Amino acid sequence: MQRSNNMPLWVFLGLMNIETRKGAQILVYLMIFISALSIPASLYFADWSWAATLLPMGLWYWLCLRWADKHTLWTNQ
Repeated sequence: MQRSNNMPLWVFLGLMNIETRKGAQILVYLMIFISALSIPASLYFADWSWAATLLPMGLWYWLCLRWADKHTLWTNQ
């Protein structure tokens, strides 16, 4: 993704190697799936570091996708 003039840095960093909206959606769904798996695993292994890392990352990617959708940045679907 090319950075436009009005794009915030946090959106560019989240989506800089993703060219299509479908690729960004796959990333968001994958992060949700892995986050959902990390919660029971963290209960079993008593290590919350994965869940504590993956949940905010999934939220960040989702917010990046939402910002890009709102500002219609996708050139090819």
